[in-house]
Amino acid sequence: MKIKAAVIGATGYAGAELVRLLLNHPDVELTALCSKSFEGQKLSDIYPSFLGLCDKVCINQSEAVDLSDVVFACLPHGLSEPLAAECLEKGRKFIDLGADFRLESEEEYTEWYQKPFDKPEIHKEAVYCVPELFRDKAQGVNVIANPGCYPTSAALGLAPAIINDLVETDSVIIDSKSGVTGAGRGLTQTTHYPDCNEAFSPYKVGMHRHTPEIEQTLSKLGGKKIKVTFVPHLLPVNRGIVSTMYLKLKDGVTKEQVREAYETKYANEQFVRVLADGATANLKNVKFTNMCDISLHIDSRTGTLIVVSTIDNMVKGAAGQAIQNMNLIMGLDENAGLNLVPPAF
Repeated sequence: MKIKAAVIGATGYAGAELVRLLLNHPDVELTALCSKSFEGQKLSDIYPSFLGLCDKVCINQSEAVDLSDVVFACLPHGLSEPLAAECLEKGRKFIDLGADFRLESEEEYTEWYQKPFDKPEIHKEAVYCVPELFRDKAQGVNVIANPGCYPTSAALGLAPAIINDLVETDSVIIDSKSGVTGAGRGLTQTTHYPDCNEAFSPYKVGMHRHTPEIEQTLSKLGGKKIKVTFVPHLLPVNRGIVSTMYLKLKDGVTKEQVREAYETKYANEQFVRVLADGATANLKNVKFTNMCDISLHIDSRTGTLIVVSTIDNMVKGAAGQAIQNMNLIMGLDENAGLNLVPPAF
């Protein structure tokens, strides 16, 4: 029997991407879509690409929960906590693509999101999961905090260096660039075509809300508090993230040790590719897939390790990773529905 899945917030970019991927999942039946803005309308009226493939009408949230075994929430922060409570009360699994359950510290969450936890008891059982790093904590749980897109690219790119104590962690610099879908479907001046086309600039410098999420993950991996300098940029492309990260190598650490750490860590990971020496990760090679490509570079003059990590922000950075997490908590093949091949050009 197939797992019944509902997508709440199905008409946003992440929600629509979830629908696209779930339609091809061998073990899932997409039973319900919910959109507050487009309730009563067909998804294919909003996104004509779904015509004849998914003509489901968007229904209200409670109906969607009732029709499902697992609920995916693609909502702005502050809206997922009450939905999670409803899902748990009705015995549904809940996967949150928003920010409500990503930070473990209520103090940090309040600082960065200007509100306390509304459902602290649910936070205690929610599991934050980048599968390649924390899959052992996710199996069988009821609430998953799906990681953010920038934090996913950073965590996967930095994990082997930090776990193996190859780098200094007092001056970690993360320089990331994202396509405009990362800003969501809502219209803003920043993402207005004349303003973002033929343009490239940083934003929320030193104050992006993904900063504490990145630090939380790296601190867990390193076994100590790690702070980072994180600067995101807006690329004039639809999708993709490139994170270029700079870390000081510890004395005596060699290029060969770095490569061995990365290749060992990701040797059995289908979705992480450590590129050969001389290659550089490029977002075009991971588009429309759940892949993360990592390239390793060393500036021998300064003793700096430079890691380039690239993902599709809508797949590995959102919908694809959410499905990977669903597969984990539902006891399915972790790769089910995610064997996606990137376009060659």
